[in-house]
Amino acid sequence: MINSRLDFETAFKQVEKETSKIITSGPSLISGYVSYLSETTGKMMRAKAVLACSMDSEGNVPIDAVKFASAVEVLHLATLVHDDIMDDADTRRGQITLQKKAGKRIAVICGDFLLASAIREISEVAGEERYGQFDFSKYVQSIALGELRQNLNNRNFRLKAFRYLSIIDGKTAALFEASYHVGALVANADRKTQKLYRKLGRYTGIIFQLTDDCIDYENSEESALKPVQSDFENGVVTLPLIHTFEKQPELIEKAEKNLLTKEEVFKAVEKNQGVLYTHKTAENYYKKALAIMDEIGISGESKAILQGLLNKAYVGLKG
Repeated sequence: MINSRLDFETAFKQVEKETSKIITSGPSLISGYVSYLSETTGKMMRAKAVLACSMDSEGNVPIDAVKFASAVEVLHLATLVHDDIMDDADTRRGQITLQKKAGKRIAVICGDFLLASAIREISEVAGEERYGQFDFSKYVQSIALGELRQNLNNRNFRLKAFRYLSIIDGKTAALFEASYHVGALVANADRKTQKLYRKLGRYTGIIFQLTDDCIDYENSEESALKPVQSDFENGVVTLPLIHTFEKQPELIEKAEKNLLTKEEVFKAVEKNQGVLYTHKTAENYYKKALAIMDEIGISGESKAILQGLLNKAYVGLKG
């Protein structure tokens, strides 16, 4: 079968259609609950990454990349459904969450169905011999382990920064890494180049998560389009708080005894520049990502798109 090629805009529109099709084409029992999610897919950063990494020198995208990009987006959506259950979130991206709309039990099942749908989509193309190096299940496992580690460290106010970064390396960065990896694989990049793309994706994902960490301490719910100023109350320990507790360790025992108020936490984070520390950490990853792009020699439209995704994550941090 000839792997025909599309320009980026056409390919991206195909991804939007294919993603919507995957979400809505299940049995009516499922689609009745999840169909509305096709309208909440967001900016589809991971899908854009797959397409950009797969581009040839003329800016064209192999059709297989559309399949992979669609599957990655559906997998991402499945993880968000499960995230909202664990966070007991009422809204995401300004829309009511599935767990709020239909209940936690139904949301779990629907999230599982979306995950299975993503795997089925992947299997349609990943089974070909030339894609034998891409182990999609490894990334799904990394995401699950990252989520588990985050949950096990809920209210662990003694969590260290290096340990937290290893958690988000799985929880958030793994799917970005998968997106960049499979894009490079579709482009027939050699193994060394694939490894560099994987690093680029991982660093972009870490920056993206650090942006999310700061949102909780910097933004209003209206601007963030999701609940904010709730991480500490929910026992979620992120980098701004970790840095603050390292600077003021006397607050740790107070937090463990439920004697530390949200107002005190926000004052302490501000005093100890927890958000600024997170900005600087992200900046280090940003510089590493730029160096990798130069090492790979990414150019043209592919560079513009990948640079744009990186900037979107990083500039969001700079505010």
